[in-house]
Amino acid sequence: MKLHGTMKINSLSHLEIGGCDCTILAKDFGTPLYIMDEQLIRENCRSFVKAFSDHYPDIEIVYAGKAFLTMAMVKIIQSEGLSLDVVSGGELYTAYRAGFPMERIYFHGNNKTPEELTMGLELGIGHFVVDNLAELEMLDKQASSMGIKQKVLIRVSPGITADTHHYIQTGQLDSKFGFPLYRDSAFRAVKEALDSKSLIFNGLHCHIGSQITDVNAFTSAAQTMLSFAARTKEELRATVNILNLGGGFGIDYTGEDGNLFVGDFSAPITATVKEALKKYRLPPPRLVVEPGRYIVGNAGTTLYSVGSVKDIPEVRKFVFVDGGMSDNPRPALYHARYRAAVANRMSNSYGEKVTVAGKCCESGDILVKDIRLPEIKSGDLLAVLSTGAYNYSMASNYNRLPRPAVVLVKDGRADLVVKRESYKDVIRNDVIPDRLKK
Repeated sequence: MKLHGTMKINSLSHLEIGGCDCTILAKDFGTPLYIMDEQLIRENCRSFVKAFSDHYPDIEIVYAGKAFLTMAMVKIIQSEGLSLDVVSGGELYTAYRAGFPMERIYFHGNNKTPEELTMGLELGIGHFVVDNLAELEMLDKQASSMGIKQKVLIRVSPGITADTHHYIQTGQLDSKFGFPLYRDSAFRAVKEALDSKSLIFNGLHCHIGSQITDVNAFTSAAQTMLSFAARTKEELRATVNILNLGGGFGIDYTGEDGNLFVGDFSAPITATVKEALKKYRLPPPRLVVEPGRYIVGNAGTTLYSVGSVKDIPEVRKFVFVDGGMSDNPRPALYHARYRAAVANRMSNSYGEKVTVAGKCCESGDILVKDIRLPEIKSGDLLAVLSTGAYNYSMASNYNRLPRPAVVLVKDGRADLVVKRESYKDVIRNDVIPDRLKK
């Protein structure tokens, strides 16, 4: 089995991550448990910076916070010199409380509330990525009333349908995100931003989807965006200082996903950008990309305890764990696939086909279907790999299950970065009206 980052099998045949034995992590912190490999996170940050900087002189790497965001993660991103994109007031508040430089914030989202717009303006964030005309008008009005001149990017839907699950495609014509090029919607948005006295048009943004492994989708997006930039320059005299091509860089979840190294993305993308700049005689903008999953996906592992094992002869053998769709909804949402290992018996042969199911009251609560594992026993520890992105961030209290703890491991040290919820936490915001207390 291919292991990521600092993972290894120790002399006890236990899975070890960041120098920490998973059986000890389970004993100290309980299960389910999210384990994040700090060294791999940092290596991924640095590889992105180097891969793009080697090919283009003015690069900004922006971490997509929606993949995984805690205050500890914010500090790692800050120390690695990356900027940060947020999509809600909650993510912005997390960054603010962690002390992240507000000028390095990009605020995304297709339905920012008036309160979120005000919050971003008050905190002095670097850029709003404007998604629709209603937001453009609200932001203009609010910035004017506060006497602020706010930098914005216009999000463009470039009409490119990426080869990924339709739930995570975002650049096609009928996307809920951004201004389509169709019927000059994006063109008019740029013109309105240029006409505003309170907004500073600073560039263009696009995002075509998530978990994309075909680099041609990114190069097509770059060509389309720079063709549009050429038109805005010619007809509106608009200078695109920033060209943000978004994120969506795919990773290898199962060994069959066609994972690309970051250099496989960076060289073709930057070559396409430089060719288009030359073709359209445009001044080189700052080139921005927004990796999220690629930074943290393979750096995360979820550790479960095995409870019951249910064998239906000649049909299926179920292995039940103490988590499920409440801590990882991705398989239920879009049939995401994972690899798994028995963390306390890594050297055993993987000969038995089982299906790993969660404890939620849903037939669709299946974490890994038809996987080969050693013979599973109650009390074993099951490690599901590559769960660093969109697992903790999408976790819920479905069935009133408390959300798991998160630990950050590095050099044999495990630090708690998110406390495990208790039952008291689950009911913390419940209120019983007086009329029901009788």
